[in-house]
Amino acid sequence: MKNNLLIFSLVLASILGKAQVSIGKDSVTNSSVLLEFGSANKGIILPTTIDAPTNATDGTFIVNKARKSVQVKQNGIWTDLTGTNSVLNNPFINAGNLDVGESVIIGKSSSAHEGILILESTTRAMVLPKVSNPSTIVGKPVIGTMLYDTVSDSLAVFDGVNWHYWK
Repeated sequence: MKNNLLIFSLVLASILGKAQVSIGKDSVTNSSVLLEFGSANKGIILPTTIDAPTNATDGTFIVNKARKSVQVKQNGIWTDLTGTNSVLNNPFINAGNLDVGESVIIGKSSSAHEGILILESTTRAMVLPKVSNPSTIVGKPVIGTMLYDTVSDSLAVFDGVNWHYWK
């Protein structure tokens, strides 16, 4: 019994110490990866908010319903990735008052930041889903779909009609 408990503790410690997550694949590429996705032709879907939250941390991505834009917060300022008034209204998303409740935190056991998914690391990063030519490969993207386009070598964000690319 003590041996089983010791083995379980060692396995748990190694998992928590690594704090790396892969979705749609067996393992992450290397030790610099915090979160990585498999090779399916899909992206991640950004959360829709009524307006840009004032207390958001740099690196936060949202679909801003008020500005009709996909935005990222950089150096304390919200930057439009799709242009103002480019994002269509999404009938599938009700961006009412959002009570985040419990967050999913990857990298540490707690965080001072608020959000749905919080990546906490100073040495590891998320690797976006990789897709070649998302405008032709991704069948029915949802507003706020974000991925990495391997052909154009850029970040790709879908606004409901068009893909926008950032290098």
